[in-house]
Amino acid sequence: MKRVFLVAAATAVAASCGLVDPNITEFDLTLPSKQFTIDAARWNLMNADQLVSQSCTTQPDPCAAAAQQACEEGTCIAQCDATTMTCDLTLFVSLYQAIDLQMEKPELSTIEDQPLLDVTIDAINFEVSANTMNVETPQMVVYAAPATVMSPDARARRVGTVPPVPAGQTRSLTPIDFDPMGREALASFMSDYKTPFNIIVGSELLVEMGDTIPMGSMTVRVVVQAHAGL
Repeated sequence: MKRVFLVAAATAVAASCGLVDPNITEFDLTLPSKQFTIDAARWNLMNADQLVSQSCTTQPDPCAAAAQQACEEGTCIAQCDATTMTCDLTLFVSLYQAIDLQMEKPELSTIEDQPLLDVTIDAINFEVSANTMNVETPQMVVYAAPATVMSPDARARRVGTVPPVPAGQTRSLTPIDFDPMGREALASFMSDYKTPFNIIVGSELLVEMGDTIPMGSMTVRVVVQAHAGL
């Protein structure tokens, strides 16, 4: 659910003239919550337990090639641990949800072509509604990014972090930890309500020799509250 307080729509008379009523200062916009599911099945892990117990050398490193056989293409990497001389497996979490303010809340059309200014993010909360993961999830990073970006890269801007969630545990609505410029990063995307963008959740899960191989899934719901004015 996104809750955005934008400048109010014009009255019927003002709207007919293409103007925004200057006496109305805020517009309450409620959007559906955004849901992300971390599912171990997406990694399609095969013989991962054998990989992380495999002996290796750092030069040349056989772990990278072995990782191609251990999980779905592009979802993991592996490298030789110089201390244990066994393969460490890194699993990628990269999920996104599209945000299209104009499409999801058509009442925004009542503000005509006026730009949105001074968008302020008041809160972002997350909720873990279901969790069958057999391992603790790592800290997850929340990003805002252009609509063409679906995984964390240089074009994605960090908003904040979701702390680790213990195996099998759920959580009621809990605030994320904002980055120093996190509110401003998200506000910059939301201020242009006609341009869709993505919310991305990204992380990495390290599996070393002796670790439990991840199984199960976890569903996270993200709720954003903000306000803005023309």
